[in-house]
Amino acid sequence: MSSAGGGIVDPQGFAHVRLTVTDIRRSKAFYQQLFGMPPGSDFSEQIDDPTIHDDPWRTYGGCSFTFHGQTLGLRPVAPPGDRFDPDRVGLDHLSLRVRSVDDLHGAVDRLDAAGIVHGAVTDLEPFGLVILSLQDPDDINLELAAPRPADA
Repeated sequence: MSSAGGGIVDPQGFAHVRLTVTDIRRSKAFYQQLFGMPPGSDFSEQIDDPTIHDDPWRTYGGCSFTFHGQTLGLRPVAPPGDRFDPDRVGLDHLSLRVRSVDDLHGAVDRLDAAGIVHGAVTDLEPFGLVILSLQDPDDINLELAAPRPADA
């Protein structure tokens, strides 16, 4: 892809990803528990205001979590009862990188304490990753991924 100056697009990472959710209160609580921090931007308490659903400046009643210069936003516009489907056009899953395999085991402890169902810490040797999978309240598959240790 060329720009007007003849250069190429050179992404430096993701600025943000926004997930469509059915219930902002439930999703916010889940991600707050997962990340261990409140959202940085939060308009979810205004979700019952009928004007918020058309207001991008109030993120449609959503909220967002920012870490290391990247943002994960939640947008509450899906109808109640709708469920995520990784086989439709769009998102298959969201993988969030963590520093180490120890962080994955720490996440297991936090998820267990919170009663959040998750998979096992799994070594994906061909990809150089170790992962931990879980589903969010709308059944979006999340993956925590750590670099595979060199001595593994």
